[in-house]
Amino acid sequence: MLTLSHLSKSFGTMLAVDDVSFTVKAGEILSLIGQNGAGKTTTFRMILNFMAPDTGTILWKGRAFTAADYDQLGYLPEERGLYPKMTVEQQILYFAQLRGRSIADIKPQIDEWLVRFGVKGKRTDKIKDLSKGNQQKVQLIATLIHQPELIILDDHFSGLDPVNADLLEEGILWLKEQGSAIIFSSHDMTNVARISDRIVMLRDGQVVLAGTIDEIRNQFGRTQLFLEAPLARETLANINGVSRVTQHGQRFELTLADETVGKTIFDLATQNGYILEFSQQAPTLDEIFRMKVEEGHV
Repeated sequence: MLTLSHLSKSFGTMLAVDDVSFTVKAGEILSLIGQNGAGKTTTFRMILNFMAPDTGTILWKGRAFTAADYDQLGYLPEERGLYPKMTVEQQILYFAQLRGRSIADIKPQIDEWLVRFGVKGKRTDKIKDLSKGNQQKVQLIATLIHQPELIILDDHFSGLDPVNADLLEEGILWLKEQGSAIIFSSHDMTNVARISDRIVMLRDGQVVLAGTIDEIRNQFGRTQLFLEAPLARETLANINGVSRVTQHGQRFELTLADETVGKTIFDLATQNGYILEFSQQAPTLDEIFRMKVEEGHV
């Protein structure tokens, strides 16, 4: 288990990370989310020992990291770093050897990993001849082929089309099943919601949300309401407790200041009998992300 306790880091007068604490267990995926500049990459760099925290501790399996632990860790940075004149096989073997793995151990696994991540190309193709998406997947394979116990992925979904993003998700979930502890950052809340066990959100270096997706959504109540009924937009907008109404034909999306207003709307909508849709839900992760960001701008 990875344990971060009360981490803080300043650069001059700027407090980049402020009293951050969280854990990541074996076989668990934690998403570290937040706007650019929220402190995610600085947190990753402290875990990786690229920089030391000003205060706080970072423990792996209840003790400080050793040099051998860092060698076995899997890290995919936001900035990609491949050697364009190398072949796919040479690139993967090069990174594996840097982590102390032998060519004899890794070479037989390459084809299986290329298939797992849907790489369009052969192991003998040069990196420069691959598409951007396939280059990303090769770098991910190079990061993961030694099956590290701890994996850190910094904005790894960036630039991937939906098909390749799905392949990447499948690969991450497979590694979770093998027992890896995984931390990743992403600005795509759809990806975050699909594969995360827990979420930590940073804003201005501080933790402002933490928990499972259900725990986080339930904090905000069922304040999103979807309705299809023969009502006027003005009628709904004038109900006390309705903050916003968006209309698409006869379908409405409402944001409520108080989830109890839902009953008032239901009674009004059904007073003449059957309606096509009434669904009252907690806000999506994307909506919560926007709300927490806006709070920081008040």
